Amino acid sequence: MAEYHSTEELLENTSVPRLVLRLGIPAMFGQFFNILYSIVDRIFVGRIPGTGGMALAGIGVCAPALTAVTAFAYMVGIGGASYMSISLGQKDHGRAGEILGNAFLMLLGISAAVTAILLAAKRPFLYMLGCSDAIYPYAEQYFTVYICGTAASLCGIGLNQFLLAQGFAKEGMFAVAMGAMINVILDPLLIFGADMGIAGAAAATVTAQCCMAGYVLFQICRRRMPVRLEICRAKGRLMARIVSIGSMSFLITVMDNLIIILLNVVLRKYGGSARGDQLITCAAVVQSFMTIVFCPAQGITTGCGTIFSYNYGSKHYRKIRQAFIGIFLLCGAYIGFLEVCVQVFPELFTGLFLRDGSLLGETSASIRMYTLALGGVAVQYALVDGVTAMGKVRYAFPMSVFRKLIYAACIFFLPMIWDVRYVFFAGSISDAVGAAFSIVFFFCVINPKLKHELQNQN
Repeated sequence: MAEYHSTEELLENTSVPRLVLRLGIPAMFGQFFNILYSIVDRIFVGRIPGTGGMALAGIGVCAPALTAVTAFAYMVGIGGASYMSISLGQKDHGRAGEILGNAFLMLLGISAAVTAILLAAKRPFLYMLGCSDAIYPYAEQYFTVYICGTAASLCGIGLNQFLLAQGFAKEGMFAVAMGAMINVILDPLLIFGADMGIAGAAAATVTAQCCMAGYVLFQICRRRMPVRLEICRAKGRLMARIVSIGSMSFLITVMDNLIIILLNVVLRKYGGSARGDQLITCAAVVQSFMTIVFCPAQGITTGCGTIFSYNYGSKHYRKIRQAFIGIFLLCGAYIGFLEVCVQVFPELFTGLFLRDGSLLGETSASIRMYTLALGGVAVQYALVDGVTAMGKVRYAFPMSVFRKLIYAACIFFLPMIWDVRYVFFAGSISDAVGAAFSIVFFFCVINPKLKHELQNQN
């Protein structure tokens, strides 16, 4: 394979299908390793003797808030990396360096603010997320330890996007894989060996995130990096543009987690006290599987985002069109494989998280209901993330929000007409309807405007 000495050489001289594979596959595996943080925690926590089920429900309650915190990293990372790639496509190297430096300052500031606020308000916050008195002791332990590692989490994830945007997909994958392996090793040692229980799971994750952040900082500061991290003066104009591009990723993540919170509240309301806790445990397992779907798919679109950004800056419409096709095919192959597997062998996935045989059947049925139209996710990721990478947030927002509105409506109305367990059909309905809307909106509105804009400027 040819060696390239700059991001521009790589993106200019490599065919788009090869770029999609070269950047997308390592990023996909990187995100697959990333999900080991939460998945491995849940696997080991679910096997704590006597209290595993309640502890797992505690993590499920915390998960929306912790994912929302991570959304800040993706907001700054994806927004900054996309803006940097657009600048490189326009041959503005000075601005590219300033974007990276300002993104780093933003990550540090956000980390300090989020940590202070959430630690001060953790009790009412966890109950707002659907926590019960029985679940709270477990949720509080996990939440407290995890939030103390916010700075490492945000800097590691956020700055890793700048490695991916400069073509260093293998280094980005290694950073995440290293953290995941450290987490896998430490989880049983701290949970069972040190008898720390659920707090040990959070401590293992925080330690792993610190190691990942250290490695990413080392790589992004090296001389061989085309755009290196250097301390620079804060510029409000650059920060505002980073937020405007990255806000789409942030809003998507926050809305996804608000919907999970809504799901937990509905399950508790219609399921009652005892059954509500069981259904929330089922929902935690379903969301764990969906993490296996979403994170690697997002890795593909994030890793390939620089293809859209750079070629938008360079006004290459044909390459942008090729990137949409290639990324959809790669995402579709991955997600389609998982959909077949979970429909045929649901117990294979639910058994990873549960030891309680009485919950296996209900959880397997729930995960099947949720994933009937999983292929629609590939459409959403390819279109929404591709349009976002070009800074066209006003077009990406309707495609994403429409699906979430359908999802929220199903969560709200389905329990009114069916038994509460059928609320899990909300995932399949929103995936199918959302994908259909995105396809129509893209080809009728976005593509004609994009083609007209770039061809006129050329």
